[in-house]
Amino acid sequence: MSAINENEAAVTTAEKTAEDKSATGNVYRSFNYVGTKETLAYLFNDFSNTFNINGYSTRYIWDVVHIDFGISAIVGLFTGAWDIINDTFISAIVDNTRTRLGKFRPYLVMFQIPMTLIGLLYWFLPYFFPNTDGTYIPKLIFYFAFGVITETANTFTGVARSGYMSTITPNPNERVRLITLAELLTGYMGEDMPMYIFGFMYDMVSTGRWKIPMRRIFMGMGVSTAIVSSIFTFWFFLVSKERVPQSIERPDIKAGFKAIVTNYPVLLMTLSDFLGGFGIGTDQQNYWIDVFGGNSMINTIKALVSGISAPVGSISYAFVAPLRKRFSSKFIWVGSDIYGDMVVLGFFLIGYFNNNYLKLKPMMVAYGISEFLSKILFGVNKVINADLWNEAMDFCEWKNGYRMEATTGVAKSLVQKLQGVFMNSIRAFVMKKIGYVQGIKIGTQDAKTKYWLFALSTIVPLVTSALGIIPKMLWPINKKKRAQMYYELSEHRKKMIEDYVDGIKEESSAETV
Repeated sequence: MSAINENEAAVTTAEKTAEDKSATGNVYRSFNYVGTKETLAYLFNDFSNTFNINGYSTRYIWDVVHIDFGISAIVGLFTGAWDIINDTFISAIVDNTRTRLGKFRPYLVMFQIPMTLIGLLYWFLPYFFPNTDGTYIPKLIFYFAFGVITETANTFTGVARSGYMSTITPNPNERVRLITLAELLTGYMGEDMPMYIFGFMYDMVSTGRWKIPMRRIFMGMGVSTAIVSSIFTFWFFLVSKERVPQSIERPDIKAGFKAIVTNYPVLLMTLSDFLGGFGIGTDQQNYWIDVFGGNSMINTIKALVSGISAPVGSISYAFVAPLRKRFSSKFIWVGSDIYGDMVVLGFFLIGYFNNNYLKLKPMMVAYGISEFLSKILFGVNKVINADLWNEAMDFCEWKNGYRMEATTGVAKSLVQKLQGVFMNSIRAFVMKKIGYVQGIKIGTQDAKTKYWLFALSTIVPLVTSALGIIPKMLWPINKKKRAQMYYELSEHRKKMIEDYVDGIKEESSAETV
């Protein structure tokens, strides 16, 4: 009976909001679904997503585990191929799931703890294979097998998580509010603190001031952050709910892949990711480490600059509501992309002029300026990029009458992964081509390599991914169509719940007779 009462309450709410449309201008504006406890869990889940030291994972593989670039590229081809294969059938399984816990939640709850425990093995690789070179066969076999196992499980959780975040509330305004609140507050909760702490530890060990093995600090920080973030994520999955109803009929698998073409917003996002995916580059962290030696003073200054510019990033979230009210999603999406590219271009030009990229003082000034400028639209980027995918999933339901978050998401990512398998191998070979030598003392790469590390973290990825902006200019959902879409969706969902409740009542009456 509780399920019936809950559904009847949802019907009543949908009817009321639809009747209030003319007064409010939005059928969902007056009603929020997510309570305080779930909102808090949502914030901690968002906090957990970046509470890690993944920014140093490249250094870990290069300097500690010692996996040869060429072999890493070959392994990437095999694991990438398996990733593409398992995505197809796993997304079909998820999209055809119908349980009392929901469509996505069972996989998130079921896989969280086992995957955390298995994932911890990653940080013990240097202990399993100490002092081995980059072509040591047993280490490579373990690395390959670990990648295949974790990739398979992560596909379940990744597919489910992507769909789940678009179903915890049917209210698009509440969804934006949650995204904004999470992005705004989690920075103050210290989500980036592990990176700052580890940066200091990394420098102390790499410069010889701390006489402890590098593998020990990676293992300690990697394991501790993984456990903390897993606890917060698991709590969110336990207390949150799916609130966007799924169709009773299980959708055809082909429809999800077909949605790449029939769901125009998904097609544009896919094309944008594909064209942007040709970007070739490396993390800027590698530039700072390999050019300036990665000393703790740099990280201290960077942390100070980030701290000074942080209020600007916080204030930028206040721009979200007025910008969304005044401009279309397309204008914001394209405008923020161009603005971000200009900031990167400015940083590169300062470094290129007079070989400043080799001089610490001018580059720290350039970093401070670029950090400040990027924070102006920081909040807008965070919110709009997260919400556009949710909007595209709502568009699919509006046009087709059903949601296929898992299969559609995988169909979209399939294009990226096919491309990624190729591009990851290209990037590994590019590192060899620029003369990068693995395992040598940081800061001792030759002059040519240092220049290309700078270029590969700034201008090269900007130029090679530039075509990704074109599909963004064709985004079809303007303000008028968006309002129409959400009103008609509320009517459709109301009828779906009514039909479900009527079906339960008929079954109950038949059993009574």
